[in-house]
Amino acid sequence: MSKIVKKKLKISGMHCTSCAMKIDMDLEDLEGIKEARTSFAKQESEVEFDQDKLDIQNVIAVIEKTGYSAQIKAD
Repeated sequence: MSKIVKKKLKISGMHCTSCAMKIDMDLEDLEGIKEARTSFAKQESEVEFDQDKLDIQNVIAVIEKTGYSAQIKAD
């Protein structure tokens, strides 16, 4: 059974809405991602993923590989 979790991440280094779209596209290619919504205006990303398939560090690693930095936001 899947364990879907939702996390918010603070994103640094985005310069435009295309940056946010690039992050979403890269995250959605990752197996286990249910949904990724990145906001340039808020400088954050909200990610839903299957915790049985990956963890938040995998998500952060994909964002950093894309060229941005990310950290978990407090709930």
